Amino acid sequence: MSSAVRPAGPGELPAVAALIGLAFDHLDQNRALVPDATDRLRVMTDFFALVTASAPAAGAVDVISGPEGAPAAAAVWFDRTGEPDPVPSYDERLAVVAGRHLPAFLDLERVLGAHHPPDPHWHLAFLAVHPDHRRAGLGTALLQHRHARLTGPAYLEATNADNIRLYRRHGYHSMIPFKICLRDGTPFYRLWRAYPPVRRGGRNGPQMI
Repeated sequence: MSSAVRPAGPGELPAVAALIGLAFDHLDQNRALVPDATDRLRVMTDFFALVTASAPAAGAVDVISGPEGAPAAAAVWFDRTGEPDPVPSYDERLAVVAGRHLPAFLDLERVLGAHHPPDPHWHLAFLAVHPDHRRAGLGTALLQHRHARLTGPAYLEATNADNIRLYRRHGYHSMIPFKICLRDGTPFYRLWRAYPPVRRGGRNGPQMI
């Protein structure tokens, strides 16, 4: 399988959302948002589709194709170097997607929004690799592709120690605060990649540990 990165086509966005849903299905964060396993994959995939739908116009959706041509890995980015345009009817659409799980999603929006850095940056919302294609360097290829094109810093919220190690290898540093939590204690971890990149321990941009 090639690790060539390309933009997702408009017709591929549902497949990208399905990939993210499958790749993230094991995460504690998904379980916190949708505790019922019978609902989880469907609700989370619909949520990822809602968020990803606006990314091509407001940032970028990078993909790597699998052997059958469907996305095997994807990165969803949003350009936050200026004031973002609101997504039409987002709140109403989120309510439909989340259903009875809406309070948890509103808590997610509250926590992430309250800790989103005001400095201009690109936001990596999702980086997903299909479970059958992990440990093949696809996440690294996606990061290197987009980093080579950025002319400013990048920000993300990681979900676990494995992800944090990957991002640190690509120049991301812990922010202050580093750990932020949903009401039930489920954590996310804030990371920032300065531009130009700085060595660990250097400071360039928001407060970093």
